[in-house]
Amino acid sequence: MSALLLFAPMWIGAATAEPSKPISIEFESYTLDNGLHVVLLEDHSTPAVVTNLMYRVGSKDEAPGRSGFAHLFEHLMFMGTTRLPGSGFDDLMEGYGGWNNAWTSEDATDYFDVGPSNLRATFLWMEADRLDGLSKAMTQEKLDLQRDVVRNERRQTSEDEPYGVLWLELPQVMYPAGHPYAHSVIGTHEDLQAASVADVVSFFDTWYVPNNASLVVAGDIDKAATKAEIARLFGPLPRRELPARPTAPSVDKPAVAVKELTDQVQTPMTTLLWHTPARLAPGDAALDVVANILGGGRSSRLYVRLVEGNKAQEVSATQVSQHLTSLFVIDAKPTEGHTIEEIEAAITEELGRLAKDGPTPAEMERVKNQLRYTYLTGLEGIADRALAINQAWYTTGDPNTVNQHLSRYEALSAADIRAAAATLSADRRAIIRVRPEATK
Repeated sequence: MSALLLFAPMWIGAATAEPSKPISIEFESYTLDNGLHVVLLEDHSTPAVVTNLMYRVGSKDEAPGRSGFAHLFEHLMFMGTTRLPGSGFDDLMEGYGGWNNAWTSEDATDYFDVGPSNLRATFLWMEADRLDGLSKAMTQEKLDLQRDVVRNERRQTSEDEPYGVLWLELPQVMYPAGHPYAHSVIGTHEDLQAASVADVVSFFDTWYVPNNASLVVAGDIDKAATKAEIARLFGPLPRRELPARPTAPSVDKPAVAVKELTDQVQTPMTTLLWHTPARLAPGDAALDVVANILGGGRSSRLYVRLVEGNKAQEVSATQVSQHLTSLFVIDAKPTEGHTIEEIEAAITEELGRLAKDGPTPAEMERVKNQLRYTYLTGLEGIADRALAINQAWYTTGDPNTVNQHLSRYEALSAADIRAAAATLSADRRAIIRVRPEATK
């Protein structure tokens, strides 16, 4: 699940925060004739360069019977082209001090390269090369190899991971059949086994096109030279018409109210979930604040009541913001002598109290400080800034929204938080309980 739980250190010193200064990440943004969106961020503080290439395709865009395909394709993108065969992508980059990685979510697939600034032209050439020629070099051997890798990853991260069964079941609990989010990013063994080379080529030719991507080049760069290289390498790549994405059905309540699961764990865990507004939609920011008031660190309400009260080993709350619709998630594990039903009742009481009375002024100040601190420290690295800009582009089509992110929180009032908490009602909730398997 593509989300960050916002924890920050306790603030020490004066109780009143200084007035917030606006963020101003300066960059140049433009679009090539073939539709590729480009952002150049010049920063000479360190001799490093980052390329971040994001494609607007994730597990929500997979065809029926092909779950896990977007993530499988992320792996296949490192399997070589005609011009750079085999492990050449990694070998060339790492041979000169660079490194790379990628991730896939329900909404997007992101590839990033990091290294010394003299690798700028190399990074751009490699990304343009596989955008142009990956499908032409696809083979059954490559597909079989990466299919086995992904199936192994499913076993390690979900099937054999404590409580991993929860994340495999969550999509079917929260979304009706046919919803773009109604299956896991990792996919099923059956669907992965069914994938063919023709499926891979079709997926690439459909979604991996310039007009479905955004390229951020950041760091110690010469903008004029970088522009020329991008035009030469990416400019000739043809755009293709994207298929119409079906409208996702509106969801307000889960498909299943209560799901009981067992796993090879010693401690039971309960997870409470609600459908919430999409990323950057009205209400999304308020629920970030609600999550921090309830579960954001040692001063949060649920931590004080349940963990300090010795009723829970741990508890967390987060607003998982996604492109189509988001999820509000609360996890808790009871201590010995207490039950998950007892924990659920306490969580329900705290939600009701927040919805009725709202947050205190001290809570509002603490949480806004936490959110600002977390966001700003998350922009310190050049790779982090490149990613934040690309995520802003994906969500709104305007990378400049990265500079307005914090204003969403600063404008919130206690009444906004009270109203947001009130949406987390018991009749709109799903509960997934994971209990220890019976001793054999």
